Amino acid sequence: MSPLGPFADRPEPTSSGGASEPTGVIPGLRGAPMRTPVKPGRSQASAALLPAVLGRLITRQMWIELYGLPGYGLTLGFGRAVGFAASPRDFRPVDPAPGKAVMSGRFALAGATMDAPAPADPWNRPSPSRAFAVQLHAFAWLPGLMSQGDRGAREATRLTLAWNDHFARWSPFAWEARILARRVMNLACAARRMGQAASEPERQRLADILGRQARQLLRPPGALAGRAERFTAAAVAGCVLSGGPGASIRMRALAKLDKALEQTVQPDGGHSARSPEAGLELLLDLLTLDDALAQLSLPTPQPVGRAIERLTRALRLQTLPDGRLAGFHGGGPSTAERVAAARAHDETDREDASGQVGGLIRIASPLITVVADAGAPPRGGWSEAACAQPLALVVTCGRDRLMTGCDWTPAAADRQALRLSPAHSTLTLGEQPLGEPLGGWMGEILGQRLVGEPFSVSHDAQAAEGAVWLEMEHDGWKRPFGLVHQRRLYLDQRLDELRAEERLHPPAEGQVGERPIAAPYALRFQLEPGVQASLSRDRRAILLRGPSGRGWWFRTDGPDVAIEPAVHVDEGLTRRSLQIVVRGSARTDAETKVRWKLSPAGAADDPH
Repeated sequence: MSPLGPFADRPEPTSSGGASEPTGVIPGLRGAPMRTPVKPGRSQASAALLPAVLGRLITRQMWIELYGLPGYGLTLGFGRAVGFAASPRDFRPVDPAPGKAVMSGRFALAGATMDAPAPADPWNRPSPSRAFAVQLHAFAWLPGLMSQGDRGAREATRLTLAWNDHFARWSPFAWEARILARRVMNLACAARRMGQAASEPERQRLADILGRQARQLLRPPGALAGRAERFTAAAVAGCVLSGGPGASIRMRALAKLDKALEQTVQPDGGHSARSPEAGLELLLDLLTLDDALAQLSLPTPQPVGRAIERLTRALRLQTLPDGRLAGFHGGGPSTAERVAAARAHDETDREDASGQVGGLIRIASPLITVVADAGAPPRGGWSEAACAQPLALVVTCGRDRLMTGCDWTPAAADRQALRLSPAHSTLTLGEQPLGEPLGGWMGEILGQRLVGEPFSVSHDAQAAEGAVWLEMEHDGWKRPFGLVHQRRLYLDQRLDELRAEERLHPPAEGQVGERPIAAPYALRFQLEPGVQASLSRDRRAILLRGPSGRGWWFRTDGPDVAIEPAVHVDEGLTRRSLQIVVRGSARTDAETKVRWKLSPAGAADDPH
């Protein structure tokens, strides 16, 4: 039985009132298809990936052949576990509504639904979308179902045993490393309570199912970016399973986890994928592992404790005044409840006003908070969710998030164009991308990592009494246009006023080779859904109002200012939003400047 079913030809669902943006369309280009120019670095990058592609192709096929052998499942059953020793806490907030729906036979996942009332199950029917199938096989429905008491635990046991009837044998999708890790984590946190509501034979089957999948997590293959999450899930399962089998899984997983955390968590607490949400999710998993070890009266290994401390420190800086995260590099803003749950153990009950973590720089005044991407996108295996959007900004005014990005995440895998610069609050030159997701057969093998000509990003931050300066620069436009983009920010902390200058200029070493004499630029500011924007008559100012109703003036000396439709990704679904676009033309042999300012509006201010 295929876990996917014939969903490939069905459109992805959208949220109510929104439309799905077609793959390959960049918001702000007025519906024009994305044009991917053939640059010299593109073919070179593809050629450089060939050894990695061939190596991955050979090893992947080898593992598929091995794991698909009829007797392979026997190797996962050695040292069969028969009971449970711990019931670790999943610190993520639980919404009971999806659990109630499952009790009535309706699975609502990834914006789609499937009806499978008992005694039927969802495993022998096609999924409405791939995203739905991913969450279904990751057991994303299990925490909500377990909130329904003993009835929910019994139904969870029935569904888990039914899953095993169909997918006990390894298959490339249902046992894919990321899906498997989430399924093991969800099942480990619920297994003991499920076992208490089950019969003895069912309890033994549940323990065996969890043990087999935890052992598979300790085996190759698996993407570099998810290694720490996989070994954490396996270690939690080892804590949950009783006796020698559980102890064996736990010790092997913790031994592997040490190196994985060293690779994943940077000294400043940033995640190597440069995604704040990835760091948040790993922190929540590690807190669950810490709780599981405590229930067994075992000490937390030093690498795990160090990673928790670093990720917690980073989370203070990445949490904005609205309680959510800044969205960068495939990480969405998450929810205030989820962020608060991850910070509940933190004795420092505040956000850091300013600082730097993982290439993100935060500056703040009493009312304005800015987080800027001052680093280059991650490369290689860490770039499967990376975005080519250098110098992008997220701006909150009070608790209102005004300027942001489209918040693309891997849940919107069919909208890869949202990983490029037009989909965030930054400048695009010539409507050309600074990289692109790897597609075609190479992308199928290596993942949709970001490829393209490398570019450097530099920054300098200074503070004085009542003001902060932040100057950032990248040379991504040097090869095609002979220009460097510099973004200067000045935050007046007394007036709560953000002033900025966008500067396109030839590099100090001068031009190399032939260049076009001019190139069109588009300076975009993606607005959070729900933010109201009104253009003034002189087309030089825009009045912005967030949910609080407080007004903020955006002013610019750019030649052409407009408010245009845009899209925003919310938990994989597409929502309509707005964007401010400042357009003009930059000479490639001279300097071009565009200034803009964000300041509080008075109570009587009117855009007309």
